[in-house]
Amino acid sequence: MHDDLLARAKAWLAEDPDADTRAELARLIDAGDVTELAARFSGTLQFGTAGLRGELGAGPLRMNRAVVIRAAAGLAAYLTKRGHTGGLVVIGYDARHKSADFARDTAAVMTGAGLRAALLPRPLPTPVLAFAVRHLGAVAGVEVTASHNPPRDNGYKVYLGDGSQIVPPADTEIAAEIDAIAALADVPRPATGWEVLDDSVLDAYLARTDAVLAPGSPRTARTVYTAMHGVGRDVLLAAFARAGFPEPVLVAEQADPDPDFPTVAFPNPEEPGAMDLAYARARETDPDLVIANDPDADRCAVAVRDGGDWRMLRGDEVGALLAAHLVDRGARGTFAESIVSSSLLGRIAGKAGLRHTETLTGFKWIARAEGLRYGYEEALGYCVDPDGVRDKDGITAALLVTELASVLKERGRTLLDLLDDLAVEHGLHATDQLSVRVQDLSVIAAAMRRLRERPPARLGGLPVTRAEDLARGTDALPPTDGLRYTLDGARVIVRPSGTEPKLKCYLEVVVPVAARADLPAARARAADLLTALERDLSAAAGI
Repeated sequence: MHDDLLARAKAWLAEDPDADTRAELARLIDAGDVTELAARFSGTLQFGTAGLRGELGAGPLRMNRAVVIRAAAGLAAYLTKRGHTGGLVVIGYDARHKSADFARDTAAVMTGAGLRAALLPRPLPTPVLAFAVRHLGAVAGVEVTASHNPPRDNGYKVYLGDGSQIVPPADTEIAAEIDAIAALADVPRPATGWEVLDDSVLDAYLARTDAVLAPGSPRTARTVYTAMHGVGRDVLLAAFARAGFPEPVLVAEQADPDPDFPTVAFPNPEEPGAMDLAYARARETDPDLVIANDPDADRCAVAVRDGGDWRMLRGDEVGALLAAHLVDRGARGTFAESIVSSSLLGRIAGKAGLRHTETLTGFKWIARAEGLRYGYEEALGYCVDPDGVRDKDGITAALLVTELASVLKERGRTLLDLLDDLAVEHGLHATDQLSVRVQDLSVIAAAMRRLRERPPARLGGLPVTRAEDLARGTDALPPTDGLRYTLDGARVIVRPSGTEPKLKCYLEVVVPVAARADLPAARARAADLLTALERDLSAAAGI
């Protein structure tokens, strides 16, 4: 095994096109570091519906130029076999380590395979790439990003010509083409031949952002904004200026792109501490809202003053607020959400006489809802202009929520007041998430196995009225690795994360509310129920 490992590492070293990873791998080979070599060479990074995502470094289980070149060659072969020879592939990238290299390699491979390749002009938000695929009539798009993962990660996200991310069976078909690539030397990579786009695509995207706002709507809400060391700042500021909103106050320490994300443990607004600098800026400037994007700006976090300090709204709260705002503006079409998001959206859509649908987790599924007008998922993702961007978009979501805050401000009201209205009208829908990050993925598999073998009969003191293993699929959903428990006035879903080493448990309770005066008691009841659900679920799953 040891000799085989070394042989594979040396073979990889011989064809690695990157001086950095070659030097890193040579050190490991020279040191005879079997443990680290095994961590990199005991398999391959799997290409799935999130494309690729992993830690940067040498070897087939890491993100590096050799892995990306193979992925691009596999995608090119997939496209060519489906009659897209000569078709356009547009490529975007964020500001992470190696992103620009991976994007250029992809352009070279596409060009060498007889496709036309076009690179976005610089690191830009993922929604700009998703827009460009449709705007330019591309047959596919690639975004090099690891979104809100830790600094040491990067990733590779693939869109097909409809402008939405790949879903099965495309992922397995592309993966098979990747596996068929023998040697990197067999992959043609010319030094030139692709196009670097100018700002006209970005200008078209920005022109499109105007469409999410109602003509003549109030534009008075003041914001503090953090780009979380990512690529959102310039595009968001340009969109806000076009719309006529007050210029957002920046969190200066997090405004510039920085692949090391020095001020946060994880560059994700949902992670503890990530919003601390934004809140400090808000205490100094007293805005109406705090808005944050994640590093590739496809997600949008919103924080409001609640009592004496600032708190971030849950994704489900923002999802409901945007839905209510769109209904108020007369929006028609399908309102879609993932199964792990709040059931409140269904109540809002139902009362408005709009179609509501639930999909599997991820915008690759939400974007495919028939007649989509608005889609969201609880992980801070909102699609408010599906004809422009068939994916989550943190820039247009920020515009729409700031418009809503402006409308309410003119009436002497706030986002929290509107949330209270929705609770009285539809019941208090309170959600929470139990998220367990692991070093050893077998912990997640063991927890899922335990729940399947011994499904809980009660959770949080409530009887489980229905237990579903989503791996078997349902009438409305294709199979996925997840478990759903329906209780009287509550719902629990457990699933492994598709992009991180986490087990995620989504909890929702619904407490009836007769009048505004009953809200404090309803919130206390909901909080107690959520705590009890979390406790019992942890025990049942052994986590």
